[in-house]
Amino acid sequence: MKHNFLRLALVLGLLSAIGPFAIDMYLPALPAIGRALHADVHQVQLSLMAFFLAFALSQLLYGPASDIFGRKTPLYVGIVLFVAGSIGCALSPSIGWLIAFRAVQGLGGGAPNVITLAVVRDLHTGAEAARLMSLLMLVFSVSPILAPVVGSLIIDAGGWSAIFWAIGTIGVLGLALATFALEETRPPAERVDSGLASTGRAFALLLRDRHFLGLTSVVSLGVASFFIYLSNSSFVLINHYGLTPRQYSLAFSVNAASFIGASQLAGRLGHRYGLKRVVAVSVAGFASTMCAGSALNLAGVDNLATLIVMLMIGFGFLGLVIPSTTVMALEHHGEIAGAASALMGTTEMVSGAIVIALMSLVVDGTARPMLAGVAGVALLTWLLAAISLRGEHAAPAAAP
Repeated sequence: MKHNFLRLALVLGLLSAIGPFAIDMYLPALPAIGRALHADVHQVQLSLMAFFLAFALSQLLYGPASDIFGRKTPLYVGIVLFVAGSIGCALSPSIGWLIAFRAVQGLGGGAPNVITLAVVRDLHTGAEAARLMSLLMLVFSVSPILAPVVGSLIIDAGGWSAIFWAIGTIGVLGLALATFALEETRPPAERVDSGLASTGRAFALLLRDRHFLGLTSVVSLGVASFFIYLSNSSFVLINHYGLTPRQYSLAFSVNAASFIGASQLAGRLGHRYGLKRVVAVSVAGFASTMCAGSALNLAGVDNLATLIVMLMIGFGFLGLVIPSTTVMALEHHGEIAGAASALMGTTEMVSGAIVIALMSLVVDGTARPMLAGVAGVALLTWLLAAISLRGEHAAPAAAP
């Protein structure tokens, strides 16, 4: 049983990392893409935002489709689309074409993200689900920890377009993994009552469930705060602090490792103290740390070591918040896990895209806007978590 549990975490973690690889491996190339395609910072960031928006909206299709047709068929469709978009990105002659193909890539990348969450809910609930989510995130960590390093090496060897050939290859490997290593967790007998009408009722139920919406918003704001760092870190660390792409990838990996390392404690702490208490303490620690980091920067403490340490601590707290809150939000919606995962995933990515767009209006090349943005979103996350956890109740379990 333990062997199967770890095997499932490995398979789901690798599949869920396909979309993030298309982000994290790409980050060290942002300045080089701008130079090669004669695009400014805002245009290059638009290619990132296009991926986020397409990634987000596609999940509203893949989640319900996985309830209707099973988990695997929509997964195949999404990964094939992801590979096609990756090839288009590699061959793009201008920033406009790159933005368009990044959107295609995002349309495909949403499938593994939402369907892996649905599979987790198909098989487990409660602290056991939190444990599986934590293991999944441990495997998932190969993306933010290794992808920037690999991306910087690929840039040195073959230029920025080689990154997209590598990402497309990862998609092909993911397709093989989905075909041969993942079992169907929603058999035909459970799809009998699934259809467009039941999908509409599912979304109506979820949109009336304040408990689900509140916890989903907490997850989304937490993810959005990390997206602020994703979209701005390469410009700040490379252009402002003078790091090389390879040094940047190592610095980025340190912060990602903090997030992932802390997430491994979520299941154990949830067993011992309850997921509600874990979220309450962790989100307070996250907001306090990021506000302190922003305050230090405003006071004139503008050095790389301080920045990395504060981000490590803050994202460590965030690593406890996200898996715990995700499990709590999905707990009472097992029979519509695809729709629930889709709505959650879409909300996360739309929030991230909005935050990236707003941050692009205030970037000045320094760490100050980035830190202030993360701190502001962290405060909103803390406030919303306090409201959502105070009103926690047994959400309606009746499936539409």
